[in-house]
Amino acid sequence: MALTGVMYGLRTGVVWRDVPAEAVGWSGVTAWRRLRNWTEAGVRPRLHAALSTELRRGGLRGLDVCSVDGSHVRALKGTTSDPRPSIGHASARSIT
Repeated sequence: MALTGVMYGLRTGVVWRDVPAEAVGWSGVTAWRRLRNWTEAGVRPRLHAALSTELRRGGLRGLDVCSVDGSHVRALKGTTSDPRPSIGHASARSIT
């Protein structure tokens, strides 16, 4: 159930709290916690390797040739794809 919830959340891109518990077996927040715990424990790289091995064994492509989307790549701080300039208030420099 945990893997089903994690895969649903990553595949659809919904907010974790919006993952339908009736479809995946438990809440999206619980699935997110499992993903976090697996990441901290180093499970994700091992799972990736195991799935790649099974896919190759079945004559299918491994996960090492798949594309990666934004849900798997950390965004760099200070970068944006929004070409519009900010219109918010800027901090004024002190003159005292």
